[in-house]
Amino acid sequence: MKPLTEQEIRAAFVNCTKGETKRLSVPRDLADRPWGDLDYLGWRDPQAPDRAYLVTELDARPIAVALRCPGPASWQARRSMCSMCLTAHTGGVSLMVAPKAGKARQQGNSVGAYICSDLACSLYVRGKKDAGAGSRPQESLTLEEKIQRTAANVAAFLAKVTA
Repeated sequence: MKPLTEQEIRAAFVNCTKGETKRLSVPRDLADRPWGDLDYLGWRDPQAPDRAYLVTELDARPIAVALRCPGPASWQARRSMCSMCLTAHTGGVSLMVAPKAGKARQQGNSVGAYICSDLACSLYVRGKKDAGAGSRPQESLTLEEKIQRTAANVAAFLAKVTA
């Protein structure tokens, strides 16, 4: 993923009002992010723990969505698998819900997916972050194929948000 500026990130949101986009918290350490290892940039809002954001490139332009995620619950102590990168975590996967874009958003429609709570799917796939023993299934896919699968899963989720 190519590095993005705060202005590019704010302009990329498809499921927020302009006011919401202005108020959301963008990471201050954008220059320090491992952009070359990211399929998407994801972060949790430090001021609002139930909010998260995801930005990626589709068709050579950035697209961003706001997500809602519940606080930790007792059922999350079970082992769950991320639907984006297929990493299994104990308590490290959250149901993240994105309001749909456009008119569907105004009608209250949303789309959800189970995603790594820390939004570090790209780093788990590349082995740069470890979720513990047994967190990654044994596969015959190459690293590049796993990266492509994760990117395709993110793109499919965003397609549902923007549909």
